[in-house]
Amino acid sequence: MRLFLDANILFSAAYRDGNPALLLFELAVAGRCHLVTSEFAWEEAHRNITQKCPQRLPMLAALKKQLKFAPVPDASGIAVASEQGLPDKDAPILAAALATKAQVLVTGDRTHFGHLYGKEAGSLQVLTLRDTLVSLLEIR
Repeated sequence: MRLFLDANILFSAAYRDGNPALLLFELAVAGRCHLVTSEFAWEEAHRNITQKCPQRLPMLAALKKQLKFAPVPDASGIAVASEQGLPDKDAPILAAALATKAQVLVTGDRTHFGHLYGKEAGSLQVLTLRDTLVSLLEIR
């Protein structure tokens, strides 16, 4: 399963040892998923860690090694994403997730993405971290 990680998930994984977001990275190592993000999301996570918890920058850098990066979405991709009722600053996240053909966009941003939780936006589902982990850990 290809997971697109929003900035808040990257931030959470780097911010504190033991954060459940780190499980995504462990599951990726185990071959249960592939992790993708965008430069836009990465820069936001990096900026927030730098401002709030700079001692965790090495952890964020270590996590980066496990990520693939999406190409920058074009204007038409952003326009399609904007049709999902997202603010201008969040449409590039959805557009990049769609461009990478991710199955899931993992985000904790209830304010802007909450109306999409559990629904399909284009070809992907928008899920919380919890719902993503439940999906990945289901017995097959």
